[in-house]
Amino acid sequence: QVQLVQSGGGLVQPGGSLRLSCAASGFTSDAYAIGWFRQAPGKEREGVSCISGSDGKSYIANSVKGRFTVSRDNAKSTTYLHMNNLKLEDTAVYYCATDPDGSGCLEAAYDVWGQGTPVTVSS
Repeated sequence: QVQLVQSGGGLVQPGGSLRLSCAASGFTSDAYAIGWFRQAPGKEREGVSCISGSDGKSYIANSVKGRFTVSRDNAKSTTYLHMNNLKLEDTAVYYCATDPDGSGCLEAAYDVWGQGTPVTVSS
C-alpha cells in the first residue's frame, strides 16, 4: 500500500518560513516523482512544485519561484517543500502527490495523494 503522509503546516506571519514534509511508504524504489499542489478557498488546485525521481530535476511554479524550493531525502523517503518569504496569497491547503509508476514530473499521473496540510499566512 503506497502512502504519503504530510506534516509541517501551520500558521505563519508574512515574510516567514515554513517547511512541509511528505513521507512516502510502500514504494519498492525511490524512482518516483513527488509533486506539490495547493488549493486556496474558492480556487482551483494548482501545481506548486515537483521533483523527479529519475534524474533529480525539479520544477517550481512561477508564482513561488525564488521563494520556494523542493528537496528530497531518499534515505528517509521524504520530500520537503521549503517555503520562504511567505505571502498572504500562499494561504492554502498544500498536498503532495505521486505516481508509483511515474518517475518524471511530467509523466506522473499523480494518483496517490497525501492528506493535505493547511498553511495560513496571516499577520
